[in-house]
Amino acid sequence: MPDHAADPATDAFVAHRNLLFTVAYEILGSAADAEDVLQETWLRWADIDLDQVRDQRAFLVRIATRRALDRLRSLRRRKETYVGPWLPEPLLTSPDVADNVELAESLSMAVMLVLETLSPTERAVFVLREVFDVGYDEIAEAVGKTPATVRQIAHRSRKHVEARRPREVVSPRQAEAALASFQHAVETGDLQGVLDVLAPDVVLISDGGGVRSAALRPVTGVAKVLRLLLAGLGDKEGALTGEPTTVNGHPALLLRHDGDIDSVMTIAVQDGLVTGIYFVRNPNKLTHIAAATPLTLNT
Repeated sequence: MPDHAADPATDAFVAHRNLLFTVAYEILGSAADAEDVLQETWLRWADIDLDQVRDQRAFLVRIATRRALDRLRSLRRRKETYVGPWLPEPLLTSPDVADNVELAESLSMAVMLVLETLSPTERAVFVLREVFDVGYDEIAEAVGKTPATVRQIAHRSRKHVEARRPREVVSPRQAEAALASFQHAVETGDLQGVLDVLAPDVVLISDGGGVRSAALRPVTGVAKVLRLLLAGLGDKEGALTGEPTTVNGHPALLLRHDGDIDSVMTIAVQDGLVTGIYFVRNPNKLTHIAAATPLTLNT
């Protein structure tokens, strides 16, 4: 990473750093890999003759996108041998991210899981166009396609995501109310109060990465989800507490077992009911919840 010496290349990179990280994270769903993309982007940027760069922001986004695409293809190969379901890496975020409805929606666990079903190029095109409103010509430069092809990919990926994303944008207050019920349940061991907020076809996904215990496949249906939650809580010795926080721009619970971080839980809510419960337990994915990560759609 650059030091903060006063030179044009460093100043430009620092000015756009949060944007570049957000682009890379949206494409990858991994903060660790997004940080690596930033490092690679800086190394490439440091060798550029700035006199030949007409639009520094566009040029940097192009570099970061290309590096993220290369890393996404490698990441997909790693996921083939990943133990159990793979969930995006949760980020502790500041209130301004939650206040930006468009950014917060794109960062939700439910939407990022939909993005996982796109091909790498489709995901990059969708993120750049739908989230960051990048022009087709710029996207074409970033992904190595013609503008006409990018328009087709953008149309196809938009239809794919729209068919699978949540139908409504839930207010933070609704999500906080549902999470409060879960917090009461984990602290008292009584899940009966949660029953009224669970959708009949609720899906629970837990990511332990083979490091911590977790269901090896998604669990569907209120009865099975409740049974799994009861079993999981019953296996805990010592105090399990839930601490309200904000992850990826949405209300979440940071679960602690005897004071140590156990997992991060987020939910999807639709029509007032919880339709998705997401537990990230893999400790390798819990490194970005100690301090807020700056994210932005703009420079």
